[in-house]
Amino acid sequence: MKCDPTLYRAAPPSLAVKPRLIRHLFLPPLIIALMIGLGYLGFWISEHYGIRSLGENGERQLELHARAVESEISKYTYLPSLLELESSVSQLLDDPTPEHRKTVNEYLEGLNRRSRSRAIYVMDTTGRVMATSNWRDVDSYLGEDLSFRAYFQNAVRGQPGRFYGIGSTSGEPGYYLAHGLEQQGKIIGVAVVKVRLEAMEERWQRARLEAFVSDENGIIILSSDPARRLKSVRPLSDETKERLARSLQYYWFPLNELVPLARERLAEGMEKLTFPANAELVSDERPISYLSQTRPLSDTPWNFTLLTPLEDLRRQAINQGILVAVAFALVAFLLIAWNERRKVIATRLAAREALQEANNQLERRITERTTDLRASNERLKGQIRERRQAEETLRRAQDELVQAGKLAAIGQMSTSIAHELNQPLAALRTLSGNTVRFLERGQLDIASANLKTINDLIDRMGRITASLRSFARRGDDQGRASLGKAVEAALQLLGGRLESLKIQVHAGYDDVQVQIDQTRLEQILVNLIGNALDAMQSQPEPRLWLEGTASDGKYRLRVRDNGHGIDPEARKHLFEPFFTTKPGEQGLGLGLTLSASLAAAAGGHLEVEHPAEGGTTFALSLPLVSPLPAEQP
Repeated sequence: MKCDPTLYRAAPPSLAVKPRLIRHLFLPPLIIALMIGLGYLGFWISEHYGIRSLGENGERQLELHARAVESEISKYTYLPSLLELESSVSQLLDDPTPEHRKTVNEYLEGLNRRSRSRAIYVMDTTGRVMATSNWRDVDSYLGEDLSFRAYFQNAVRGQPGRFYGIGSTSGEPGYYLAHGLEQQGKIIGVAVVKVRLEAMEERWQRARLEAFVSDENGIIILSSDPARRLKSVRPLSDETKERLARSLQYYWFPLNELVPLARERLAEGMEKLTFPANAELVSDERPISYLSQTRPLSDTPWNFTLLTPLEDLRRQAINQGILVAVAFALVAFLLIAWNERRKVIATRLAAREALQEANNQLERRITERTTDLRASNERLKGQIRERRQAEETLRRAQDELVQAGKLAAIGQMSTSIAHELNQPLAALRTLSGNTVRFLERGQLDIASANLKTINDLIDRMGRITASLRSFARRGDDQGRASLGKAVEAALQLLGGRLESLKIQVHAGYDDVQVQIDQTRLEQILVNLIGNALDAMQSQPEPRLWLEGTASDGKYRLRVRDNGHGIDPEARKHLFEPFFTTKPGEQGLGLGLTLSASLAAAAGGHLEVEHPAEGGTTFALSLPLVSPLPAEQP
């Protein structure tokens, strides 16, 4: 093979130097610019997805802590109306003698000690304090005129008084709950309970949680950082400041605005805020960025705000950006080195080919064939390794899926404990309160009966938790249950609600033995009957039907009510977890889901019907232990 020597003739020096000079001048700045651009892009992407992840986790934390605040501020709502039941209070308001005042003072003192509130006091219709639980203290409210307080003005008009403010006597902040005391349809006075909420701030501080609560005026009334307390989260007009100053709601505090250094809105109820550092908490004076998530609290015009620091996320994003820039620089350096080496090798090969073309061509063919065979052999080995790794990965994935399924079932059952124990706990609270009153009156027989009922409820709660544990361990342990005993236990547990709503119960079922654990059957019936009672809250003549029929070795129990029915849109989601039509904290949305799961585990099923005459019907079908006499041949 002959070669043309002109192919290997060197280029003129001037032409070869110019492209090399251009590369040396423009390539380094281009690489540096790309490093900076890719580093910033990596930083931005890491920060963006990091904020999204923090936001999703913050939503769960926000819901958890907001519900804790709602529970804390609502557990004292019943206390002011309780004073209507005390005859000595009405006697004091009708005849304010020293003897009556002393009796009520001692009563309020004991009630305040038992309820662990800050203070309880009674005012007449003019706003003057007639009796108070702190009548022995130096800063007692006795005789003060509090008619200017908003909670008094609302309560004396028959409206519930809810108010957060700073006491004009002691300068101590608190949450006030007021209720108008009625006698024969006429308001004769106002009962007020003052509650301290600073315990929540202490819990937030111990948990290192950045959060605060703002009231209807936009004033921060509770905060994990004391420096933010009694500052406004939005600008206040001069008229608003004057109104708040006249009401003395916040005493004489200036109510300065909490102004962030920067604010960026990310979504509804979510912002990125930057505040100056608190010199008392950190030595570094650089500004601190937070992810702010806000949620309104139910039953109050307040808002709960959770602040998640972004400093760790920003440092992580900066590290990611630096890593991307360094990785690009390393790849660029390797590519340049490889390109230079490729040019050197190409030059050497070209010179060698010019001298020994024929020999090199033969060697090249042998090398190419050997390389192909070696590459084919390596590819076969790689495919074998990949298949073995895929089989091993598939085997591990199957084991992990089985374990994950077990853990998911256990997690679902543990989550439902709170829902299942809610009604027995409510019954225990009512019975214990009544037992205290009966003991005070000397009615020991009734108190003993209540204590026996409390003991039965405690045993039932133990059966519930034991049943949930056994269900988590062994899904095929069905047992047997008496339908009559289960219905009787469910009606007994809900007896208070049945009597308060004056429910007419129509029973038409057989006391049969079905294949399901006794406690699980009671749980299902309590959920179904409790839902029916909720649906008949506003029904003038509520009725409940329990009808049963046997067919094909199964017993079908229909629980029907004449309530308001279910909205067509809500029917699609009835058996979905955490879906509920009940407001606020009245339900977790797990009752029907758990009931359907328990029925399915026992070999039955739960379905819903919507009769044309109104109301709702839930049909529970369970296998019979033995067929009814009418079904036997």
